[in-house]
Amino acid sequence: MVEAVAVASGKGGTGKTTTTLALGMALAEEYDVTVVDADTGMANLLFHAGLRDADTTLHDVLLGTAPVDAATYDRFGMRVVPCGTSLAAFEAADPTRLRETVATLARDTDVLLLDSPATLGSKSAVLPVVLADRAVVVLEPTIPALSDGLKVGEYATAYGTDVAGVLFTKVDGAVNDEITKRAERYFDAPILGEIPESSVVDQAVDQATPLLAHAPDSTVANAYRTAAQRLTVEDGDAATIAQHAQSAIQPRRP
Repeated sequence: MVEAVAVASGKGGTGKTTTTLALGMALAEEYDVTVVDADTGMANLLFHAGLRDADTTLHDVLLGTAPVDAATYDRFGMRVVPCGTSLAAFEAADPTRLRETVATLARDTDVLLLDSPATLGSKSAVLPVVLADRAVVVLEPTIPALSDGLKVGEYATAYGTDVAGVLFTKVDGAVNDEITKRAERYFDAPILGEIPESSVVDQAVDQATPLLAHAPDSTVANAYRTAAQRLTVEDGDAATIAQHAQSAIQPRRP
């Protein structure tokens, strides 16, 4: 079984990378999980996962100078493929090689999580959502954030990617009922959870450690575990995922 899931947001600063690693660690308690930093222009997963000094990253794979297994690291009970932060490497890399990367990784995992770019301003930014089977939309609980997130939902459905659910982050208290209702209606998908605002998240980033490893018993960590339980993993076929990755329609510029 395997499923490729894009973790996406309509804007930056929502905690998307924290969410990707947290869902990955929670799902890894039951599944074989691989996490990929597909945000090739603004990569920061390597900082969150303690891979700042990684010798080989996804940039090398997209440049065609290294195989994907050389950029894959065992961390925190899952496999992690970080991306580098070099602007020159980003500009020289071929984003279409992400297709083959997804196809290769899908052959040897149960859940493939793609930490996707926060904005949809280019073909390479949209591509991770296009290649995934489903997308988790990460939003702050505000009306403007819903509007930004709708762009993710529209691109997902336009290219045959379902929305697996909505995850609210940086929640202070509780999400307004009207926002919850709008989100369910706009995305035609369930609310996976409400992640509370917490200084523990920033502390985990400062320690270069995923949240669930830094503070496993915290309220915010438990909220992510609940969200992961609600994200029912679909039983896909590796060959089908690989074929989809290779043949998915190249997105037009947004």
